[in-house]
Amino acid sequence: MLRLLSLACVLLALRPASAAVLDEIPIEVREGLVWLKVSVPQQKEPLNFLLDSGAQASVVSLATARHLGLNSGLTVRVQGVSSAAEGRWPLRLDAHTGDVRLPRRYVGVNLDELSRACLCSVDGLIGADFFRDRIVQIDYAAQKLRLLDAPPANVASVPLQTRRGALCVDLEVNGSPTRHVRVDTGCSMALHWVTPKQPAANPNQRVSVALAKLAIPTDETRVKLGEFQFGAIPTGLHTEEIFSNEGGLLGNALLEKFVVTFDAKRQRLYLALNER
Repeated sequence: MLRLLSLACVLLALRPASAAVLDEIPIEVREGLVWLKVSVPQQKEPLNFLLDSGAQASVVSLATARHLGLNSGLTVRVQGVSSAAEGRWPLRLDAHTGDVRLPRRYVGVNLDELSRACLCSVDGLIGADFFRDRIVQIDYAAQKLRLLDAPPANVASVPLQTRRGALCVDLEVNGSPTRHVRVDTGCSMALHWVTPKQPAANPNQRVSVALAKLAIPTDETRVKLGEFQFGAIPTGLHTEEIFSNEGGLLGNALLEKFVVTFDAKRQRLYLALNER
């Protein structure tokens, strides 16, 4: 019996410790987007925010900013997908989701068109600045956002690069050389890919890139992300770069195949296939 107990202790000592969950926040995954409830001291009712890792900075709707009485900030140019607009920076907001403090500085942007497309008020976006000093896990099937104290053990991972504030990974499409793509939880489609070949005119309009409606050709592609390979992935095809020196956007319809963990500090994106 003593020998068995000793062996059990050795096995336990050799097993990698799982990451502890520091906070767990409910999310709602609908229309291909990730929604969170955000609390602010100015009102009792929560605000509707979208988790948008493709946005380099967090955003608050100008209408919501006026309603909350936020200072207007300076006029700045905001670059989106196939468009640009004026915004206000910085707008300071004390906001939380659950017990987790959100970034303090926001870009004020007109989100009225997005709200109309989503058929509900969109008060803001939680951008890549939320991910930079945290280990953030998105469990699409369980509809949970978790903050971890360490990366998950025994899980496949790929390098995660921060390029001009955007979170990017290398992706291979149809056997082409790998290219940097933006990991974009604000994109409802699986993939947007920049290709010099003129795609066939078969536009599919939907809320996807940078939370805007775009009429673009689509096709099915073969995608390789680290050790994972997928076929017949619906892909929006672009003949011009969406963002400078980036090959496209990796969106929720592909990310939701995994439990995804962002570790920007260690520059890794951890991917565990979602058994559900």
